[in-house]
Amino acid sequence: MSSRHPLVFHVLAECKISKARVSKMILPHGEVDTPVFMPVGTQGTLKGLLTEQLDNLGVQIMLANTYHLGIKPGVEILKKAGGLHKFMNWNCALLTDSGGFQMVSLLKLAVITEKGVQFRSLNASKSEIVLTPEHSIEIQNVIGADIIMQLDDVVKTTSSDDKRIEEAMYRTTRWLDRCMQSHKRVEDQNIFPIVQGTLNTKLRSLSAKAHMKRDVRGFAIGGLSGGESKDEFWKMVNLSTDILPKNKPRYLMGVGFAIDLVVCTALGVDMYDCVFPTRTARFGCALVMTGQLNLKQKMYKTDLTPIDKDCDCSTCKTYTRSYLHHIATIHTVSCHLLTVHNVAFQLRLMRNIRESIKENKFVEFVQSFMVDLHPNKDYPNWVIDALQAVGIQLK
Repeated sequence: MSSRHPLVFHVLAECKISKARVSKMILPHGEVDTPVFMPVGTQGTLKGLLTEQLDNLGVQIMLANTYHLGIKPGVEILKKAGGLHKFMNWNCALLTDSGGFQMVSLLKLAVITEKGVQFRSLNASKSEIVLTPEHSIEIQNVIGADIIMQLDDVVKTTSSDDKRIEEAMYRTTRWLDRCMQSHKRVEDQNIFPIVQGTLNTKLRSLSAKAHMKRDVRGFAIGGLSGGESKDEFWKMVNLSTDILPKNKPRYLMGVGFAIDLVVCTALGVDMYDCVFPTRTARFGCALVMTGQLNLKQKMYKTDLTPIDKDCDCSTCKTYTRSYLHHIATIHTVSCHLLTVHNVAFQLRLMRNIRESIKENKFVEFVQSFMVDLHPNKDYPNWVIDALQAVGIQLK
């Protein structure tokens, strides 16, 4: 690939009614078909799976976390290993989160100033970690991910502190400029700005427009899925995709429920990530088109059918619900088998979405998906409203 183009984005098909589209994103470590769901391997591993299994499942891109990798194994070991791709034996694309989310998830351990974020370590030493925009990019340059995120100032969406929300939005743009100035691998890594502003339409619009003035190859929509209502959530997604350019990928951070993936794709989103599919596997839950199955329940004790007869993953081909009930949350292999299925489910859902858009049947796909999920057609109001906003009427 030309060193001048570490990201090429081609829109291949668009829904004639909604904002859904299918694209091809070409990165230094391979091609990615969008809309895409990215499994989360926070510390350079997807719990329970080998990288060879991820490759066999068809995973084209996965996510790792800068904050956690910066602590362990640390920059020096990653540098000696030649970056995270070699360290974890992964040949496909990687995206790294900057560590900004930890300002919310580890808020009690964090002090935020214009300089950056000072964390008290979670380990017994109680040492302090300072994450500045410059240091976040330094770590990500060493990790070597195809797409790297700016360090952003993240405020919980349920916050009522308008002054703090405004401060964070403007600071995120200032930190973006510092991140871009510190970025040493522009020839093979793509930095994405993050649109902030919580639920304030004016601030979120200002954030998106300010970031669009920078020379970047894609954008992230951040600060959502933090406890806000679904009605507030979809409106902020829709607002953001209305403003962000059509010729660059739009990444909605931290979203992974099937219904959210379908609705937000209709709203014009191209990329997603979430720990949900892998985390729920560790609790004995398997994802299906009608929701999820809690395999710990006694009703599955004598059920000798696969999780999903339409799924071609190795778990569904080989094991029954009864067997998985027998080992669920007790044996390590349960986590492994359910993670295989749940990742396969997410990939199949996104593949079906892409095919429906290319065949100009996305509206029918959405309608069918919602009926499967809500057979009584008691659709959540937020889903009805979100889809109506882009021209899709549920039956």
